[in-house]
Amino acid sequence: MNKLLATLMTTLIAGAAFAQTPAVVTPAVPATPAVVKAQAKAEKSVAAAVKSEAKVDAKADAKVGKAEANAAEKKTEALTKSADTKAKAQAKAAKADAEDKTKATAKAETTSAKADVKADKAVIKADTKVDTVRIKAAGDKATASAETTGVKAEAKADVKAAGSK
Repeated sequence: MNKLLATLMTTLIAGAAFAQTPAVVTPAVPATPAVVKAQAKAEKSVAAAVKSEAKVDAKADAKVGKAEANAAEKKTEALTKSADTKAKAQAKAAKADAEDKTKATAKAETTSAKADVKADKAVIKADTKVDTVRIKAAGDKATASAETTGVKAEAKADVKAAGSK
């Protein structure tokens, strides 16, 4: 599990570093009205794309946070239920008659084992759901970053095209 998370985090960080582009260096294009207009339009579209990317990132982070909270709640609930079941089984075994004690103790151990397995399954399911949400969030963030990069490149090309007119 830790290796998976480490790999995902590394991929996310590498993707974010790769997606960042250096400052836009526009060649010496004469400042004609068409170029000025194209630059203003480009800045506006890039700002909108950056804003959209930030919104997607915030939504993705919120989804991950909500999934983690739900998972913690489900884990706690499963472990509490398991502990209650085990305690009831042990209490029932303790109350058993001397002649039935061995059989009751064996039944209590079986019940405890089944409760542990059920709790473990619930914990694994909750963790898996959180991991799924994290992966989807990372994908959403990467997609938004790629779209922002595309808008920046398109804006740069538009400004360049306006300068050649």
